[in-house]
Amino acid sequence: MRTCRSKKFIVKVMFLAAIARPRFDCSRNKHFDGKIGIFPFAFKEPAKRNSKNRVAGTLETKPILSVTKEVYRRCLIDNVLPAIRAKWPQSNVISPIFIQQDNAKPHIDPMDVEFIEAATREGFDIRLSFQPPNSPDMNVLDLGYFRAIQSLQHQEAPNSIDELISAVEKSFDELSSESLNNVFLTLQLCMLEVMKNCGGNNYKVPHI
Repeated sequence: MRTCRSKKFIVKVMFLAAIARPRFDCSRNKHFDGKIGIFPFAFKEPAKRNSKNRVAGTLETKPILSVTKEVYRRCLIDNVLPAIRAKWPQSNVISPIFIQQDNAKPHIDPMDVEFIEAATREGFDIRLSFQPPNSPDMNVLDLGYFRAIQSLQHQEAPNSIDELISAVEKSFDELSSESLNNVFLTLQLCMLEVMKNCGGNNYKVPHI
């Protein structure tokens, strides 16, 4: 069992996770695992003074405590878009790629000029869209992915920010394409239930 003096001392790091539905051929052979990437909102800076753990000048990982629109925009442009270009199946490059984001305040407008300029490079057509408001079941990350990755991450016992980031990235890498595909199947069923309820959310999340 691990303890700390106060909840103020619990290490916290925010991540931006980008996933898509895995792709399989008719024989269920995987040719795209759906895992675009998971990116921590953190930075490195040199330590200002000596301590028992490191000498002054040693690079330390620090979390970004306030994720603003500019921070979020830079993460999309510098991390998410290059990862999509590197990993996206070449057979689908000509089709529009939609990045769905929820309605959190730091998330940028779909018509953001700087993002659009970066998203249309190298022949790609990558677009932003908001999920419907007040609809957590339409967010595939909240619907099942974060719970799946959290159970894997809890098997580790990180004691520093670097160890925490490493544990989350390891759990992301270990998540199977089959589990990720099941989350998207659940999302599909939730969409059907919403239509049956005339747009409402008075239903139980289906289980298959």
